[in-house]
Amino acid sequence: MDAIVTPEGSLEILSQREVARLRSSGEGGLQDIFRRCALAVLNSGAEDDDVREVMRRHAEFEIAIVELDRGVQLALRNAPDSAFVDGTMIRGVRELLFAVLRDIVYIGSGVARPGRRLATGEDITDMVFQVLRNARVLKTQQDPNLVVCWGGHSISRTEYDYTKLVGYHLGLRGLDVCTGCGAGAMKGPMKGATIGHSKQRIRNGLYLGISEPSIIAAESPNPIVNQLVIMPDIEKRLEAFVRVGHGIVVFPGGVGTAEEILYLLGVLLHPDNADQPMPLVFTGPPESESYFRMIDEFVVGTLGDAARERYRIVIGDADEVARVMKEGLGEVKAFRHAREDAYYFNWRLNVDAPFQQPFEVSHASMAALDLHAGQPPHELAANLRRAFSGVVAGNIREQGRALVERDGPFELRGDRVIGKALDTVLRRFVAERRMTLPGREYTPCYRLDAVS
Repeated sequence: MDAIVTPEGSLEILSQREVARLRSSGEGGLQDIFRRCALAVLNSGAEDDDVREVMRRHAEFEIAIVELDRGVQLALRNAPDSAFVDGTMIRGVRELLFAVLRDIVYIGSGVARPGRRLATGEDITDMVFQVLRNARVLKTQQDPNLVVCWGGHSISRTEYDYTKLVGYHLGLRGLDVCTGCGAGAMKGPMKGATIGHSKQRIRNGLYLGISEPSIIAAESPNPIVNQLVIMPDIEKRLEAFVRVGHGIVVFPGGVGTAEEILYLLGVLLHPDNADQPMPLVFTGPPESESYFRMIDEFVVGTLGDAARERYRIVIGDADEVARVMKEGLGEVKAFRHAREDAYYFNWRLNVDAPFQQPFEVSHASMAALDLHAGQPPHELAANLRRAFSGVVAGNIREQGRALVERDGPFELRGDRVIGKALDTVLRRFVAERRMTLPGREYTPCYRLDAVS
């Protein structure tokens, strides 16, 4: 489909320099990254985690900036037909398309340029804040009510239906939902929350999706997302989740979900965050009980009993999950009110440098990870998080898959305790087909070598 699209929601005007960067594919240019992210939005609702297949299928897609005296338009050529109805772009898709334009322009401004190394952790946190503020996500006159939901895009129908039920009970309690914006456990809670909000006549419910350029094509925004933010990289995406979210629910998933769990537990286990209230619930239907028993054993076996104290496991009781969240958000409000902290952004949370600096995935960086017992739990969590991040890259990110195809699987080296724990959880993910979408065979992108 070819079309000329006018702005919807944000960023009606651009400077000449911004237009030049969006048209350039050279150093400092934004054309390639904008095209990729725009295609992901136009492909909204598609459940395909093979980035290269998506790009191949839409190889003829083009997007260009049209400058007008009264603002800008986007000229699309060979855009996915699913983004249109009767020849007109679906309004929600148009809103997200211009949200992508807004964030890519802001990222390219230098404030949040991809790959930019900032001097301090405060600089990185300030960058995360600025991207979120520029997207108008931060609301000052609102009590803590945003629940982040994590989980896999490749889950069973039973698990997906359960995520909708949890979202429904969250919505009935007036709670908003934030996810990674894709399919599966990222879509279900939002879909359920829309019904809960509708029953309560809540017409301004927030369904916030937070993504980043290297993963959005593999996890196209689901149709429920009504606010989308593109962060510069995975580390800033994860920091955005824990800074704006007031509580977190984790559903079954694969290595990406394990990465998120380790990120959050690593942050919460830092001594500076000992008093930070952050309601955290692991939950799924009865069929997923053994999955969470495995996750619990992995966490305790690697990070120790203290990590278990930071979460609660609730099986098969969506109403209880929502009650726990609602009660926990009351504790968050009391904690921040007593310290005169902002409700909309958790400035007080300490996010250590290993959780902030981008991890450049390569065969050398994966082999060099310190996967040995005896480290402080938050430091081991940081290294385990990077290991899972590398597997995610090898599974679905274009650059990571290319590295594996060229040089073979990534090698992970750990001692016998950590190596055995990693081997158990990764084998379980493969056996339960949580590494890729149903109907596809999985070829491991990693090799684990445990040493004494």
